[in-house]
Amino acid sequence: VAAAEFADSAGADMISSSLGYSDFDDAAFNHGYAQRDGNTAMVTIGADLAARKGMIVCNSAGNSGGALTDAKYVMCPADGDSVLAVGAVTIRDTIAAFSSYGPNGAGKLKPDIVSVGQGTLLITTGGAVARGNGTSFSNPLACGLIACLWQAFPEFSNMEIINAVKLTSNRHEQPDFRYGYGVPDFKKAYEFLSDARTVKQAQATLSEKWI
Repeated sequence: VAAAEFADSAGADMISSSLGYSDFDDAAFNHGYAQRDGNTAMVTIGADLAARKGMIVCNSAGNSGGALTDAKYVMCPADGDSVLAVGAVTIRDTIAAFSSYGPNGAGKLKPDIVSVGQGTLLITTGGAVARGNGTSFSNPLACGLIACLWQAFPEFSNMEIINAVKLTSNRHEQPDFRYGYGVPDFKKAYEFLSDARTVKQAQATLSEKWI
């Protein structure tokens, strides 16, 4: 939360976070599944507040999909109502077994979208090209592309950009609790926002003529 406050004060427009909170060294602080409802955990409240301030907050869904308990569900702050939770798929659009499940503790659809998080190409700390697994890779991959999309349409709000990404993803007609709205199609999202921009401009012109 402190980091998000600093980012906001410095003028940052987006947050890409791989953090996930559920279990702590002191079990008294654990966030059970019911508490991962989008409104309870401090980190989730902070993430949603950042979104209300106008930032796009993208967060890894989590890597606990293989658990046999409630630990398999998305962690905090991916449970947040205004947080874009990103799950993981292979390059063939098959869900990664480790990708955490939805819904959140209140029954809200999660994850929101998925991106390549199994066998993801990356640069290691040593500068070599390698592959890795985890929603810590699928999330920044999606977030970077969303940043490019927002740069093309800066007049749209954070939530308008997120909604465009969801509505043009490959499973948007039948979202579920593993894939969410599916893999984003940024060409379609670009075209969707281009059309929306034309409508906005037409409405602005009509308003000026009316005045």
